[in-house]
Amino acid sequence: MRFDVITLFPELFAPHLAHGITRRAFESEQVKVTLWPLRDHADNAYRRVDDRPYGGGPGMVMLVEPLERALAAVRAARADAVPAPVVHFSPTGRRIDQATVQAFATSPGAILVCGRYEGIDQRFIDRHVDVELSLGDFVLSGGELPALALLDAVARLQQGVLGDALSHQQDSFSDGLLDCPHYSRPEVLTTADVGGAVPRELLSGHHAQIARWRREQSLARTARQRPDLIAAARAAGRLSAADERYLAGLQL
Repeated sequence: MRFDVITLFPELFAPHLAHGITRRAFESEQVKVTLWPLRDHADNAYRRVDDRPYGGGPGMVMLVEPLERALAAVRAARADAVPAPVVHFSPTGRRIDQATVQAFATSPGAILVCGRYEGIDQRFIDRHVDVELSLGDFVLSGGELPALALLDAVARLQQGVLGDALSHQQDSFSDGLLDCPHYSRPEVLTTADVGGAVPRELLSGHHAQIARWRREQSLARTARQRPDLIAAARAAGRLSAADERYLAGLQL
């Protein structure tokens, strides 16, 4: 799959694409990322890509023409590729969730437009943008961080990227719930006054018992921290009778 990123700050991407487990996806080009510096598509000596907003107010607005020239260059370069949606990162967009990531992870890719300043001229959005996405109900300085978050999340779902193919299947949100707690060695922390021992269920060697413990811990954590996800899982029919019995007995 191929992602083309239109950005004022391409240098922000290089460190993130070259390090960590997900670099395998980028180095192998399972997830191919091409960066398009927006100032290369400005048509003036100052390489200006923004101007003051009509109607007054603080900040600057990104201009339509440089964005359209950059987008035209991207589409020309992608001529032999499957058409891809244009994604704009904005606080007004739909919140990115695991379902969104999974959809992109099995897609041909996308063209990612990273805004800055007070935003992008609405006419570019109206004419070209297919999807608007947001990391959450807060404002960032630009679209680069959401773009990196999406790329990382998509990359880790590619075959062979994670050490264990089952790892992402146990992630938070993969089944609509938060992930269960995890433990490693030593079996007992001698320096801990509280919670110093690994739960006995994980030491039992009984796979069904371990699976049920993990499921119940996932349910408990989700019920306490994100009850909205429990409601969504219930509405979607993803909770079993055993799940419901366990939830009914929780002291929240």
